[in-house]
Amino acid sequence: MKKKNILWGILNSIFIIVFNAFFFILGDGERQASVWISYGFIHFAYLMLLLTPKIIRKGKSLAVFGFSLYTISAVYFLVEFVTGTIIILVSTENNSVALLIQLCIAGLYGIILVSNLLANEYTADAVEKRQSEIAYVKEASTKVKTLLDSISDKETKKKVERVYDTIYSSPVKSHPDLERKERGILQSIKDLEYAVSSEDKEGIISIANSLLVSISERNNLLKSLNN
Repeated sequence: MKKKNILWGILNSIFIIVFNAFFFILGDGERQASVWISYGFIHFAYLMLLLTPKIIRKGKSLAVFGFSLYTISAVYFLVEFVTGTIIILVSTENNSVALLIQLCIAGLYGIILVSNLLANEYTADAVEKRQSEIAYVKEASTKVKTLLDSISDKETKKKVERVYDTIYSSPVKSHPDLERKERGILQSIKDLEYAVSSEDKEGIISIANSLLVSISERNNLLKSLNN
């Protein structure tokens, strides 16, 4: 790991080393303030390019988020490098114009970058919420389906199959107000697991009937909350 970090550090330093070598070797005499302004902004743009991976939100959409933000920073660096190099070569005495140009480019970059960061945050929150909503139906249906292999009695198995079908066909969308209800259903499934392992036929049927009612109530509440 340390070797990789060292190699990445060397790779990331190559541009700075080469750029500064050209800048100081080819430079002649006293430089205008506009030159140093552009020099500083070029370094800032490159620094932002290197820091972009650090500000990307981690998650399942990391590749998508990373690509868009890295593209924005890469385009900014290229635009800044070309613009800054031109100003350095021209070495204009109008320092205000050089500064305003650089600020406009950096400001536009900042607006686009922050806007994309905000959009990514909203998207990531929506994805996490969706995954959380799916988790209830997925976890509940998987647990009940597993129990079916352990039930030999036809009447009991048919009842548990109804529970499974009802959960599996339930809307995956959820609501914060349903959290307690859904936790209760998951707890009842644990009770059902215990009843199945104990081969308690009456207990299995009783819990299954209770689950069917609870699941139906949860789905009806969801409909009313979404209307």
